[in-house]
Amino acid sequence: MTRFVPSAKNLIGAVLDEYFKGPGDVERNQGLGLVLNGFTGYRKIEYADGTAHVYLVGKCQSNGTLYNIALPLMRNLKQFPEVQFVKIYDEYGDTREPLARGDSTPICLDPSYTPSATPSLTPTST
Repeated sequence: MTRFVPSAKNLIGAVLDEYFKGPGDVERNQGLGLVLNGFTGYRKIEYADGTAHVYLVGKCQSNGTLYNIALPLMRNLKQFPEVQFVKIYDEYGDTREPLARGDSTPICLDPSYTPSATPSLTPTST
């Protein structure tokens, strides 16, 4: 599907905005869906040396498959010749390979990812 945005806009940000809007009626009728893996949007985009750094917001959740939000985001952003690599960060600002020259995704998107248990506070008698 093709969507158009004003050329005066930050194109990388505009592509992300359109992605998080999700498919319109026509797109849904053609079978397109939106993969979010618990993310609700992005808080920041940085671009440097051919790499787009995308900081997502929401609560990262693996969907148990290799197809996750990272694939469509990378494809959408790499349509621009200046974007060679895409680094996607989770809600904590983490990505697997932050310094490597290549794509990177947060570990929480791995199909077998299981979040660690968070200790809960238990009341104590005093």
